[in-house]
Amino acid sequence: MTTVVSRRDRKKAATRQALADAALRLFTERGYDNVTVKEVAEAADVALSTLFKHFPAKEALVFEEDQDVEDALIRAVLERADDESVLHALCEHLVLTRTGRHISAPDLALVESTPALREYARRMWLRHEQALAAALAEATGRAPDDLAVTSLARLALDAPQLVRGSGDPAAAMRGLFHLISDGWAAAVTPGGQPGQHL
Repeated sequence: MTTVVSRRDRKKAATRQALADAALRLFTERGYDNVTVKEVAEAADVALSTLFKHFPAKEALVFEEDQDVEDALIRAVLERADDESVLHALCEHLVLTRTGRHISAPDLALVESTPALREYARRMWLRHEQALAAALAEATGRAPDDLAVTSLARLALDAPQLVRGSGDPAAAMRGLFHLISDGWAAAVTPGGQPGQHL
């Protein structure tokens, strides 16, 4: 079935893209702190009020849709292969999407060189903790507030920050998940004994 996109929706998407493109160009040329949201709006030829309808804050101009990021994180847990463990699926998703390759080179350099953007990215990322815990609970048959589930959700979301200074973030991410695998297996096995890896 073909989805029909209305003219209004196409126009909104085009405006959003124009704003994001203008922001990236100006931020890259002049530095994030040296560009105002008014200048971004002017460069995209839209009103300042229009910019704020699409992006609630200046930092948001740099990042992808937050809901898409959360949806992908949940799919990694719930739609993994039958023979793949939760830990492995979650780890590989984080390696693929959170070790630097999920952002284009100019965007990554901009984020890494701008403390406000780094902090905003971290805050937005940590907002997914509750949704991830719920997905982990569904995948394991445990309660969403179970300490094993909430701990893994927190650690998984903290992992990108923990490995970002590594010379090989992907290897560091896998190493971190390897460190917790035996403890996680024990936590989710009845009686608390080491068992099948999750």
